[in-house]
Amino acid sequence: MSIDGKAVCHPWMCDVMGHMTTRHYMAVFDDASYHFLSRTFSWSGSDAADKSLGWVDVKHTLEYLDEVRSGQLLEVSGELIKIGKKSIVVCYQMREVSSQNFVATLDGVSVLFNTQNREAIVIPDEMRP
Repeated sequence: MSIDGKAVCHPWMCDVMGHMTTRHYMAVFDDASYHFLSRTFSWSGSDAADKSLGWVDVKHTLEYLDEVRSGQLLEVSGELIKIGKKSIVVCYQMREVSSQNFVATLDGVSVLFNTQNREAIVIPDEMRP
């Protein structure tokens, strides 16, 4: 399993019920997605400015599987499920480190995007894994 991101659930990430709030699940998955895109497509965030090349998320399906509480360590891995002409489908899995239990999954669809023209573009052969 390749780890695309690591995080810790800090107290400020928790809601009034004592577990990680929804907005922070997305932040952990989002951070891991940058690592995944770098590892899989040799893309970095600086490519958005330097090459007018970025990724736009168009769909997310998030499933909460177990509670995450303050102090727990998290790991996120990603797997490329499908690569189309302009888009990719990635399944991310978040685990709690000590138990290795899955705590959440996120299925995401992202489109390669020209950041200057603001439009979807074909994924070039040299970027394809």
